[in-house]
Amino acid sequence: MLLDFSPLWISLKTASVATLLAFFAGIILAGIMFNYQGKGQNIIDGILTLPLVLPPIVVGFLLLLLFGRYSPLGKVLQHWGISIIFSWKGAVIASTVVALPLMYKTTLAAFEQVNVDWVNCARTLGATELRIFWQIILPLSWRGIVSGAILTFARALGEFGATLMLAGSIPGKTQTMPIAIYFAAEAGKMPEALLWVVILVAIALAVIASINYGSKTQGWFDRLCDRWGASTLSRWFVIISPWISLNRSVGFTSVTPLQFSRQELIVDVQKRLPHFSLRVQLKAGDRPLGILGASGSGKSMTLRCIAGLETPSEGTILLNSRILFDSAQGINLPCRDRRIGFVFQNYALFPHMRVARNIGFGLQHLEKTEQRKQVDKYLELLQLQEVAQHYPHQLSGGQQQRVALARALAIEPDALLLDEPLSALDSYLRSQIEQLLAKVFTNYKGVILFVTHKLEEAYRVCEPLTILDRGEVIASGSKQDIFQQPPNFRVAQLTECKNFSRLQRIGDRHQIKAIDWDCQLTVKPVIYPSSAYVGLRAHHVQFLLEPKPINSFPCWLVKVSETPHRITLYLKLHSVGQHEDDYHLQAEIFKEKWHEIQERPFPWYVYLDPLKLIVMSA
Repeated sequence: MLLDFSPLWISLKTASVATLLAFFAGIILAGIMFNYQGKGQNIIDGILTLPLVLPPIVVGFLLLLLFGRYSPLGKVLQHWGISIIFSWKGAVIASTVVALPLMYKTTLAAFEQVNVDWVNCARTLGATELRIFWQIILPLSWRGIVSGAILTFARALGEFGATLMLAGSIPGKTQTMPIAIYFAAEAGKMPEALLWVVILVAIALAVIASINYGSKTQGWFDRLCDRWGASTLSRWFVIISPWISLNRSVGFTSVTPLQFSRQELIVDVQKRLPHFSLRVQLKAGDRPLGILGASGSGKSMTLRCIAGLETPSEGTILLNSRILFDSAQGINLPCRDRRIGFVFQNYALFPHMRVARNIGFGLQHLEKTEQRKQVDKYLELLQLQEVAQHYPHQLSGGQQQRVALARALAIEPDALLLDEPLSALDSYLRSQIEQLLAKVFTNYKGVILFVTHKLEEAYRVCEPLTILDRGEVIASGSKQDIFQQPPNFRVAQLTECKNFSRLQRIGDRHQIKAIDWDCQLTVKPVIYPSSAYVGLRAHHVQFLLEPKPINSFPCWLVKVSETPHRITLYLKLHSVGQHEDDYHLQAEIFKEKWHEIQERPFPWYVYLDPLKLIVMSA
């Protein structure tokens, strides 16, 4: 007797339709939950995941209650002549409900693996949430989505309990392979049951093999997205787009640039953070403003508040007289409408787009010819013509930095924010990019904020400086004033002053005792009651052949630290140091000077220039 293969075809047909339904439903639900930030998020996620953890027989029983002839829904379906119970449609519904959570959870996990900086960068370039979903999140999570779809197919193919409860076991109609195995084994037809088992195992192994192969296949889908444009692929899903985002607009929100005689950014905001409160007041004009501070001081958070990526607790942000944020008036302009270019610390280049498409991402509101002109303009300005068709992973660090800068400039923003733009570069590339930035800043007419934790970078690139410490502005002014006369101990530290001592006033207003250096000093700055420290920058320590009448002291060398061009000397005043940490001053000199003095007999003599000594508050 020939084996009836109808269970195979019924299983394949049922699993295929169920996978198709679960595929679209899973993407919709994952997209909704990915963007959903309201109440009850965990409860909703639990309900959607429930069929994955419940025994299939329980799911089938619940479906039987839902679609039964005496249920409200069952009566409506009967009125329309639709029968779900003991039908192939019932088998599809059972398989879909049981397999859907697998597709949903896999897709949601894939979405959550997309770097949040790519999403935030797209927002600063004017993209709506819907466009971000289609052109950034979906293309970058396709491997997870495909894997989810394959696993969903396998789960639907092996569904037994829910299908048996809802659709029964009607040969040639609803009897799938798992049901055929059950009844064959129950009837003692073990060879027939074994054959169905072998077929199911073979299909399962094929599924696993396809997932493993797909995970090792690199680039083809990315190239397809880049060639067609992710938006072209997304039109396949346009029918479900209203469910993915509350914002129904698909295109770039075009904002006509306003013309002002003076460029000005005014920020006065507060934001409560876990470890401190950010309280920032700053004003930037037509000269690049450097924001200097240690890691965790609030520099990046300040930029994110200005760009609209974070919402301050209260305050105002004005750009060229436009209100970007005003807590009192309830104004919080969306990120995409602020016209602010943002260069992220990690560059945040879209990995599935070539250089030219990265630069042109924020220009979707322009005609194609205008887009190409604008892209070509910035490719030339930043010397990127030769890599226009490269992907980000094919670029050097300096090239990636230039692409990120070109992309931010291409939208012609009213303000340009750069978050630690040189931190990931080596010394040679950093020098090159600094020169390039100086050239770009000269031609750019908007407001520029340059965030860094390195004084040298800020000093070379910017004129005015603002210094942040634990969320508060502790100094603001010209770089020369802040560097030469820091107002307090913390500012001196952040501007890389290395020599400090507590002071005690003695005699007139220019005489002090440096307690930690154990010496008396004449200083040029006036000593005030609030003055608590005296400081001296390491490169201001002078070496003498003979002592001077004031501020000159014998010293002994404790240890030496060397760089390719400079030497740092650790010096003990008045006596020989007893161990390597027993020193008073650090002195930085060029190697030529070191070769000149290193053979001198001890004690050496150092001179602490009264004009170079810094008197500051605590």
